[in-house]
Amino acid sequence: MSETTLVVGPAGLWDAEALGALAAATFALACPPGTTPEDVESFLAAMLSAERFGEYLGDPDRIVLRAAEDGELVGYAMLHVGTPADPAIAKAVELEPAVELSKMYVLPGRHGSGVADALMRAALEHAAAAGGAGLWLGVNQHNERAQRFYARSGFERCGTKTFRVGAQLHDDYVMRLRF
Repeated sequence: MSETTLVVGPAGLWDAEALGALAAATFALACPPGTTPEDVESFLAAMLSAERFGEYLGDPDRIVLRAAEDGELVGYAMLHVGTPADPAIAKAVELEPAVELSKMYVLPGRHGSGVADALMRAALEHAAAAGGAGLWLGVNQHNERAQRFYARSGFERCGTKTFRVGAQLHDDYVMRLRF
């Protein structure tokens, strides 16, 4: 039996293509039933393409973390440092300075293998190192698996928000973890 080695750390510009491919393989898994393939494709093209990852990786207010097993990407997380743009979310989150866990995805074949836990530990470390008072996120109200994971990681619900995927609006819970 061979053992794999999981390595989690900051992504680099050279990872943009692989991150775009990973996003394409994982994003739809977090969408609620009824999300159309066209809306998923629209979101991927607008927000999770290799080109967009290139932009995110060059943004000083973003931290993109990659999880790789034996050199192959199996998950990623993205942090965004700064006050939420929506005043209602900023009021619900009550973190200053705030750090958002804006994305966290793991390949379906790696669910339950510790990849998400390792990404979460790295995200918490990087958010604290960036001076955050805590971490907040939005999670779809139908994604109970993710909600359970975030609750086990110490997050609590503190509000709601909407999230646009293509032409559809989805309802998310806002969750936070104070340091």
